[in-house]
Amino acid sequence: MRQRLRFGAFLAPHHPLGEHPTLQFQRDLELATFLDELQFDEFWVGEHHSAGWETIGSPEMFLVAAAERTQRIRLGTGVISVPYHHPFNIAQRIVHLDHLSRGRAILGVGPGALPSDAVMLGIDPSTQRDRMDEGLGVVLRLLNEDEPITVESDWFTLHEAALQLRPLQDEIPVAVASSISPAGMKAAGKYGVGVLSIASYLEEGLTALPTQWGWGETSAREHGQRLDRADWRIVMPFHLSSSKEQAYREVADGLQHWQNEYIVGTLGTPKRKPFEDGYRAARSLDEHGGGVFGTPEDALEKIAHLQELSGGFGTLLCFVHDWTPPDLARKSYDLLARHVMPHTQGLLRRLETSAKRVSANKKELMNKAGGAILKAIREYNAEHPRGQ
Repeated sequence: MRQRLRFGAFLAPHHPLGEHPTLQFQRDLELATFLDELQFDEFWVGEHHSAGWETIGSPEMFLVAAAERTQRIRLGTGVISVPYHHPFNIAQRIVHLDHLSRGRAILGVGPGALPSDAVMLGIDPSTQRDRMDEGLGVVLRLLNEDEPITVESDWFTLHEAALQLRPLQDEIPVAVASSISPAGMKAAGKYGVGVLSIASYLEEGLTALPTQWGWGETSAREHGQRLDRADWRIVMPFHLSSSKEQAYREVADGLQHWQNEYIVGTLGTPKRKPFEDGYRAARSLDEHGGGVFGTPEDALEKIAHLQELSGGFGTLLCFVHDWTPPDLARKSYDLLARHVMPHTQGLLRRLETSAKRVSANKKELMNKAGGAILKAIREYNAEHPRGQ
């Protein structure tokens, strides 16, 4: 049986400066509720501490609030920056989230995305990937082992440490952030956990997908582990509308502002240049495979291509952005839920088969129905002759 493709949303967040932050948080919580009602599978929230746009510093706290407002959607930390925390606290907080969400927590981890965060905390960016690897190993031991552990590191210490509360789930799902370098995939393979590909919309990230999984599988073999493509999550910008042209027009100004003011203007991301025209940028992003813009039919075609390019993955996460006003964003998610998700998840297959079966036999079926009606009329007339 083919693996059911799951859908979710990845909220960094990326909110432009100028709006009341409290109202932004409330809008993000409303989005979680809306996606839960639309049968989305997962909702991921990031951790950042500087640069003004990405304002959620504690995804666990945010996700507890989301848990109180939702019923079924799974809640992921996207991601906890392991070098910023003592591993014991990471393990303890995710277990607490698991209980408060009634078993819906997913632990996503990474080295930390913003150098400004690391420098502010006195962390040498060159140490972050190694510390993420080391810290993740300790977190997994704390989550899955019953006996106390002792660890002496150059950045944390554990002495006969054990969590007093076990997760509500039998095992909390774990995913490692991966972008372009092999580090994330190698760590996922080393520990046999899931992968969260967060740079898939970049041209270099998209072209790296075919080889990324190989890095993970090689690492898994070296450490006696295995990876499952069902646990591979890929992040991709989405915006659906009545046509491709309309989708381009709707995201144009917001996409240009995001690129020019945040990605280039604030972060100074290497190899990224300002967009001179948002419409052309959206069209280019779509044509190069780094985004899904257009109708539900366009989305289905793009998803099939992405599955083929990558070799197969389990979850597609919509990169949450403010490129459009909230009402257009909600319309896009609604189109995705109503007209894309059911096709990719096999929910329409039997309905379509039933419709085709009836259509192929409609003449015979209608003749039988008509015959039954005439028979009933004749029988009635026989029992009730006219004039009596």
